[in-house]
Amino acid sequence: MLYAMLCYNNEETVFAWSKDQNDAVMDRLASVEEKLKKQGRLGPTARLMPTSAATTLRKQTEPPLVIDGPFAETKEQLLGFFIIECVSLDEAVDTAKELGQANPGGSYEIRPLLLFKDNKVGS
Repeated sequence: MLYAMLCYNNEETVFAWSKDQNDAVMDRLASVEEKLKKQGRLGPTARLMPTSAATTLRKQTEPPLVIDGPFAETKEQLLGFFIIECVSLDEAVDTAKELGQANPGGSYEIRPLLLFKDNKVGS
């Protein structure tokens, strides 16, 4: 089963990290990612740009309304994600705990994926 590990944190805090602080977190995450890659379990990962770079399509009107910014104002923002193969929810939780130890603050939402289409960018 594929799981999305959605990383939430306070964007103001994360984007205020010094280069050294950010590099340290990225290095710790890279060691977890390397372990998952060797196990053949790591899929795509991405770090999202800040919500100030977001554009939202609101479908409540016709035509839909396009606005700057995120869908909702929240205390924590979605900052990135990992796609990881896990045999069970327990393994997914254990994997999220490893990622959480590498990345201070915030939370990980663990969500099973149903593969709709196995498209590759540029294919």
